[in-house]
Amino acid sequence: MPPKVKKLTFQVTLELPAGEAPVVDLGKMLGQTGVNLVEVKKAYDAATAAQRGDIVPVVVSVFEDRSFDLRLKTPPTAFLIRKALGGKGSGRPGHESAGTITEEQLRAIAERKLPDLNTGDVEAAMRTIAGTARSMGVRVEG
Repeated sequence: MPPKVKKLTFQVTLELPAGEAPVVDLGKMLGQTGVNLVEVKKAYDAATAAQRGDIVPVVVSVFEDRSFDLRLKTPPTAFLIRKALGGKGSGRPGHESAGTITEEQLRAIAERKLPDLNTGDVEAAMRTIAGTARSMGVRVEG
């Protein structure tokens, strides 16, 4: 007899702080599904404990038997650029510069984001990340 396939009833992507997901945010998005929020928090915190201090998006899938599945993604590109920059982006991109990141920092961000991008080439990923940096008012040096 083939294994029974669970029926998906709800799916949402949340951007939460790694290792310390606030139950309030989980409750806002998952409360109506009836899933055990404490179990979701424990699973997320355990899976992201090594990345503490980062924002880690997670796709939460809830099934009809109220079980859940978590699929972690890489941190948002803008978050990684701000982290490398040590500040925030420009309030007026194109007019004011928010700072500069080096090509090595750009490569490190691109390599970290590679699993979530639609390319397998690091050079193409670097061009994508550089475009995001430009839109934030951040120059790429090198």
